[in-house]
Amino acid sequence: VQLQAFGGGLVQAGGSLRLSCAASGRTFSNYHMGWFRQGPGKAREFVAAIMSSGTVIYYADSVKGRFTISRDNAKNTVYVQMSSLKPEDTAVYYCAATPRPTELRSSSGYHYWGQGTLVTVSS
Repeated sequence: VQLQAFGGGLVQAGGSLRLSCAASGRTFSNYHMGWFRQGPGKAREFVAAIMSSGTVIYYADSVKGRFTISRDNAKNTVYVQMSSLKPEDTAVYYCAATPRPTELRSSSGYHYWGQGTLVTVSS
């Protein structure tokens, strides 16, 4: 499956942004989806994940209550709505897909990755 993330940009602290990730090539509804991010000088970290049916969702503690992951299987797209953004949210955000419903909080659990979209939060 091919993934393309978009929607990144520059936003002020406290602002909002919605990232999208469009999938193609396979049956999107068969895949569990995740968002990860990598800040400057940092390791890639888990942000959120949503299972194929959309009924089970996971969040990193650092974004819980501020970010909302969702998916539209009819549009082959997964989203992350980011609110109350902080400078520490600055990172390249990646979407990922896996057919296996395990290790969804770990980058090693994913088979396919998008190219990343940069989010910069200014203070």
